[in-house]
Amino acid sequence: MTRRIIAVALLVAGTWFSLPSRSCAQIASTVDEHGKLVFVNEDSPNPHGGSTISPALAKLSAGGSIDPTDARLERIVHEAARRHNLDPALVKAVISTESGWNPRAVSRKGAVGLMQLIPETAQRYGVGNPFDPAQNVEGGATHLRSLLDRYNGDLSKTLAAYNAGERAVDQSHGIPGYRETLGYVRKVTDAYFRSDSGRDPTLWSKPSSPMRREVGSDGRVVFTNE
Repeated sequence: MTRRIIAVALLVAGTWFSLPSRSCAQIASTVDEHGKLVFVNEDSPNPHGGSTISPALAKLSAGGSIDPTDARLERIVHEAARRHNLDPALVKAVISTESGWNPRAVSRKGAVGLMQLIPETAQRYGVGNPFDPAQNVEGGATHLRSLLDRYNGDLSKTLAAYNAGERAVDQSHGIPGYRETLGYVRKVTDAYFRSDSGRDPTLWSKPSSPMRREVGSDGRVVFTNE
């Protein structure tokens, strides 16, 4: 019996020491000065940060919505908005309409996370983990900035393109007549321009012309506020 135990112990020890050295690397977690939880490989000569979700956000991200007043989420939104010259209130209005502040939200069309990035958009902007609030908001803010530049600051066209895609807006020369898109533009706009949104009036002014429906000579319906 003793010989059998010794043999088993030797076999286990031999198997362990025969494993490649990288399998013994230790993955450690640490909280940086910004309160973010970072995973690193201690044996790596150039460790890279992993998740940018703070401990509190990581717990909330496991299920359910995040409190939009959470200080860490506020910082994520404000930093992304600042980098892309956006009003944080606009980013928040999009998040509220898109996902209801649920970082695990997945739509029927496969859009993911707080700002509901489709796989193509996430890939375009280098979002490796769209369920990570920081990565998702960064990708969504980058996309918003790109659309605002494309449509010369036209917020209605920008929001329509965020929902229905640039091709649909370009082909319609305005907001496509899709019920979902029309409702989406209205919801985000209402959320952004309501009195308690925190909107910065120096970054955006409400359009002076109301949205109207026009029918072209070819019978095509166009929605515009121009």
